[in-house]
Amino acid sequence: MEAPEQMTLKVIAHIRTAFPTKFGIPRQSGLVDSLRGEVVFTPEYRNPDAVRGLEDFSHIWLVWQFSGAVRDSWSPTVRPPRLGGNTRVGVFATRSPFRPNPLGLSSVKLEGIEYRPDTGPVLLVRGADLMDGTPIYDIKPYIPYADCHPDAAEGFTGTTRLHRLQVDCAPALLDPVPEPDREGLLGVLASDPRPSYQHDPQRVYGMEFGAVEVHFTVDGDTLTVRDISRR
Repeated sequence: MEAPEQMTLKVIAHIRTAFPTKFGIPRQSGLVDSLRGEVVFTPEYRNPDAVRGLEDFSHIWLVWQFSGAVRDSWSPTVRPPRLGGNTRVGVFATRSPFRPNPLGLSSVKLEGIEYRPDTGPVLLVRGADLMDGTPIYDIKPYIPYADCHPDAAEGFTGTTRLHRLQVDCAPALLDPVPEPDREGLLGVLASDPRPSYQHDPQRVYGMEFGAVEVHFTVDGDTLTVRDISRR
């Protein structure tokens, strides 16, 4: 019997993060370890038995939907931002969101599991690269001996290393940001949230992060925070 050509995926959870829009989200999971997130199960999957034993793992895989990039068609080639947005490569040689099936895969740190009377078990994670409210289709434990390949070839990503910026931010500007989220915000800024092809030192960028909006400029390797205000 042949397997069906299509299948229906059920949303088992949604993730809560500080990113209401795509701008500023780290380019890969784990790049900013201090970013906090919560995985909240949908009502059908709030059974504590479903996560029994998961607390013994330090990291987990999230299988999720690029909910902000769903399209009716697809292209066999895409232009990765890390190559300047001008070079085309095969879609299956990238992690572009514009895929035949808009699925993402992220490895995040599992800090703990909280059991709440209104939402059941909630996974507390760090290092997620997902927009707030992203649907999650599956969760699997990260297994080091099978999932870690230190000698793996990096393809074109090996020649496009992410650079770090020096963040100049007056301490008082951080007052509107909750204390537990400040390190995560500074980490996001240091990893350069701009599109890789934008280098105008006069341009003022705006980024939403949690309940605040951050405005900044970038000149060379220095990012200067101009203002942080509540949205």
